[in-house]
Amino acid sequence: MEPDFEEQSYLRAKKRIKELKSFYDHVASYVIVIPVLAVINIYYTGGEHWYKYTAYGWGIGLAIHGIVTFLPSFLGKDWEERKLKEILDKDKQKKK
Repeated sequence: MEPDFEEQSYLRAKKRIKELKSFYDHVASYVIVIPVLAVINIYYTGGEHWYKYTAYGWGIGLAIHGIVTFLPSFLGKDWEERKLKEILDKDKQKKK
């Protein structure tokens, strides 16, 4: 039995909220951890500022996460749902 429109909308909204929360958690951890690493590096270890390599690497990952979260998928909207329906339809035809 296929879920009705309201249930599908609810599930899509719930999935989107999970994606957004994941991104915002990622941003929050970056904003907290990088300054802590900078303080440790500058005040306790001195010398080369190694924390910036961590900031750059993590920043690239954060940027990619943002792109994936906020830009439309290259596969198009609701690609997963279409593919799932296609696979389920093929399975139904095999059973007949």
